[in-house]
Amino acid sequence: MKNKIIKAMTAGMMGVITFYVIQIPVMAEGNINAGVAAVFSESLTKGNNVDAGIASIFSESLIGETNTDPILEDDTIFVEENQTICGYKNLGIAKVENHLNIREGAGEEYELVGKLPVDAGCEILSSEGEWYQIESGEVTGYVKGQYLLTGEEAAKRSNEIKSIVAISITQTLNARVEPNTESTIWTTIAEGEELLMLEDLGDWLKVDVDGDECYVAREYVELSEQLPKAMTMTEINYGQGVSDVRVDMVQYACQFVGNRYVWGGTSLTNGIDCSGFTMRIYEKYGIYLPHYSKSQAEYGTRIDASDAKPGDLFFYGNGSGINHVAMYIGNGQVVHASSSRTGIKISNAFYRTPICVTRLLND
Repeated sequence: MKNKIIKAMTAGMMGVITFYVIQIPVMAEGNINAGVAAVFSESLTKGNNVDAGIASIFSESLIGETNTDPILEDDTIFVEENQTICGYKNLGIAKVENHLNIREGAGEEYELVGKLPVDAGCEILSSEGEWYQIESGEVTGYVKGQYLLTGEEAAKRSNEIKSIVAISITQTLNARVEPNTESTIWTTIAEGEELLMLEDLGDWLKVDVDGDECYVAREYVELSEQLPKAMTMTEINYGQGVSDVRVDMVQYACQFVGNRYVWGGTSLTNGIDCSGFTMRIYEKYGIYLPHYSKSQAEYGTRIDASDAKPGDLFFYGNGSGINHVAMYIGNGQVVHASSSRTGIKISNAFYRTPICVTRLLND
């Protein structure tokens, strides 16, 4: 008689989880569940009372009216439960080279509300013809369905690209040069900011901050398995002191959000790093900066961060000096080429504590 392998997972008392693999003969189709229950029960009740209780529960789950049919695959029966993937119930993943435009309505004529970077995840909410309504991060809008992986393809891709993110749960998170409290503070991270975890060292985690490595104490972060998310498109606040050139500069810079980060790169479309990004943006407006963030900080006039206007530059450090630059776009946000994981993105201007802020536009 041909044999089948029955794989089952049961929960016992006191939080103990036990796995059993039992080989039983295949019975008539209508009696498979009853046969599994009987053999499983016999195997367990020869043990102690805890196993007997598990056997009883398992028997009821197999022969009860609410039991669902198991999935047959390669002569194996699996007990399946509904699961989410990285927090998504109906996962879509962007299959593009750089980014996928998210619009406020189902059509090319609608305004952009965000961008979905390559391999970013989203919740598919509904569909209208060739358009899907999605939600990702803080963005809800519409994308063309042809540029999304869905179903089994999305699930498979998520296993290849998902990462562990450390989320700061303290007002000021110290990121250090070494994994101990005696080492130098590399930079400070704002509450709610997400850092890619590179290595779990127990009480300390090695994380990525704008492409550099540093360490944070595990007790001050929460870990979450995630996919990249959509980025919002911010509109500048028109107000006193905001000139047309500043408005135009912000709109020009933001059109590249979602494009690739490449260390040492200088192409706004094919790959660029943080200082390359600000260098190219300012170059369009007749201001020429060196391709090095520390050197860029020596240009212009230093101002207080609270006085920043769109187009001013924010510089961030690593404990020993300036190593990152971003451009202020108003509303407390900056646009910058962050890392190979995120590319060009929009962040809170104080996602890290800035070392200094400079002004190059005299208007």
